Amino acid sequence: MALLEVNDLSIQFGNVKAVQHVSFSVDAGIVYSVIGPNGAGKTTLFNLITGIYTPTSGTIALDGKEIQGCTPNVLAERGIARTFQNLQVWMNMSAIENVMVGAHLRLDRSLFKAMLRLPELRRRDKQLREDSAELMRFVGLDDYIHSRADSMPYGALKRLEIARALAMKPRIIFLDEPAAGLNPKETQNVGGLVRKIAESGVTVVLVEHDMKMVMNLSDRILVLDYGKRLAEGTGAEVRQSPEVIAAYLGGYA
Repeated sequence: MALLEVNDLSIQFGNVKAVQHVSFSVDAGIVYSVIGPNGAGKTTLFNLITGIYTPTSGTIALDGKEIQGCTPNVLAERGIARTFQNLQVWMNMSAIENVMVGAHLRLDRSLFKAMLRLPELRRRDKQLREDSAELMRFVGLDDYIHSRADSMPYGALKRLEIARALAMKPRIIFLDEPAAGLNPKETQNVGGLVRKIAESGVTVVLVEHDMKMVMNLSDRILVLDYGKRLAEGTGAEVRQSPEVIAAYLGGYA
């Protein structure tokens, strides 16, 4: 059984059919990419799966259990994390505090205990900080563990978002254009991080416009066009699809 199964998924905003009868499945431990022209429905698809939108029709199942209509916090508890196209970083906090926020589901949020600052809670906070520092090292932010977020360069902030999502200890992470706005070296580093995440056992679903990165990383690729599934397969299979070449890849193929 696939980790994630999407069946006949659709959403309509007024007269606009943003996603139309899309079906696909994602096995555990792979990098699965979603590509397509601007306006193809990629981010809308992410928003449906991660609980920001409720589908008009169709089903989404995680480990065989339907999750469509669940709120983002419920989905986070079930092992789904994501990042967004635009930075969602608290600039008035330290870098490590941003990562710690991602682990809030594992914290004991009892107000009574927090007020008393029980030894158990203090130990847990200390462990959380240590775990968050380790995650920052994992994503290549060793030099920023003691930094404020507003002092970090844009490329480092993109990786900080990924570290925060990983702090939720997800089974599957959705990365929405993690290389957007990065230079070639930064893009290469993010590509290596994506593969490293998958090799650690966390399934990655990726939206990305950098086709070199997508083709180098992806185990499977879904191509969307005008909200519809245009093709799905390995990088080699997608590159050879006349429909995909005409709609999107063009000279890259």
